[in-house]
Amino acid sequence: MQQQNMQQQSMMQQPPNVITSKDQLYLTDMLSWNLLAMKKAHFFAGQVQNQELKNQLEQVGQMHHNHYQKILTHLQTQQQQPSSVGSQLQ
Repeated sequence: MQQQNMQQQSMMQQPPNVITSKDQLYLTDMLSWNLLAMKKAHFFAGQVQNQELKNQLEQVGQMHHNHYQKILTHLQTQQQQPSSVGSQLQ
């Protein structure tokens, strides 16, 4: 019972404002996945003759481009905050 109370008291209300090495590796993977998906969608959009399918593939590519940009924007925002986050990203 006492151990359970200590665990409840030590729980964080929100995560710490740092990006760990593991977080950085995962974010790098996410960027790579989105970039590859964007390139593949663009490539296949150039290969198909069906205009409807071409439009859908271009939309998929644009979606992955938007995700890539959101991740980059988030990382840049984190770097600009006056904390240890900037030093963790390098």
